Amino acid sequence: MNVLHDLLAERGTLLIDGAMGTELFARGLGSGDPPEMWNVDHPDRVTAVHADYINAGSDIVLTNSFGGTGFRLKLHKLDDRCIELNRAAAQVARAAADAHLAETGRRVLVAGSMGPTGELLEPMGSMTPATCADAFREQAIGLDEGGADLLWIETMSHLDEIAAAVEGARSVSDLPVCATLSFDTAGRTMMGVSGEDAVNRLAELGVDAIGANCGNNLADTEAALYEMRAANPDVLLISKANAGMPEWHGTELHYSGEPEVMAAHAVRQREAGIQIIGACCGSSPKHLAMMRQVLDGDLPVPEVEFEVAVVRQVLKGRQRTGRRSSRPQR
Repeated sequence: MNVLHDLLAERGTLLIDGAMGTELFARGLGSGDPPEMWNVDHPDRVTAVHADYINAGSDIVLTNSFGGTGFRLKLHKLDDRCIELNRAAAQVARAAADAHLAETGRRVLVAGSMGPTGELLEPMGSMTPATCADAFREQAIGLDEGGADLLWIETMSHLDEIAAAVEGARSVSDLPVCATLSFDTAGRTMMGVSGEDAVNRLAELGVDAIGANCGNNLADTEAALYEMRAANPDVLLISKANAGMPEWHGTELHYSGEPEVMAAHAVRQREAGIQIIGACCGSSPKHLAMMRQVLDGDLPVPEVEFEVAVVRQVLKGRQRTGRRSSRPQR
């Protein structure tokens, strides 16, 4: 049984949640503090974030474990608690999902968030594929034990790191695996991976769903996803873009994408054949609530300014420069 495919068959288009970090900061997380520790120290506050997104209409919530590999936890001298903290991350999200199911009868999936290690693979860095796979193996153990429904490898830029993450996760878990990359200028990741590169390689790995999250702006994210869809019309795609562009207002960072902007974006993505849609940095339960209402037809599609021509320019730029880059693709 594949819980992701089953829920898709039931609901058609699935809504993921939004940003976790900004919601935790609003609840008292200090700058530089490891969010994963809150799964143990303040589980009620983390559960409350999940509950807010679920009540806004999210079908999938991502655990508070983005920096949960031993590599990232080592920065806070917490690498010896990797399994514990990831288990707790899944447990607090599971608590919110189960409470909602008991109250409403509506199922919400818990996705175990697995972010990049922050290290570079050989020969550009010192991390080997084996040590990379082992880091994700350890994280997957905790997430699986804590009750995650699927594993969610996200915000990646290098396909070899994803391959190692998939290998590590599958060595200890039978849960479905999804993977998303972060696309920047000209629809490529920091390591030069295009949407076509990503969908071709990850389809070979048998990943359950593939897509884009975070990224430079809505246009680059949408362009990468259009390229993925053109390269493979059958693969299940994920869109979890930032809420517009980051802008400094004095000493505070704000994102330009209001709920109306993200709701219109969600409709464009569904029309492009993306079936799993959410939001990333700068988003909140308010964004997700409007996205849900517009996708469900309870609100009209907002009339917002968006230069679809910019997406076309990104795609044309990819065509002019060719499918390959001088930077590492794999």
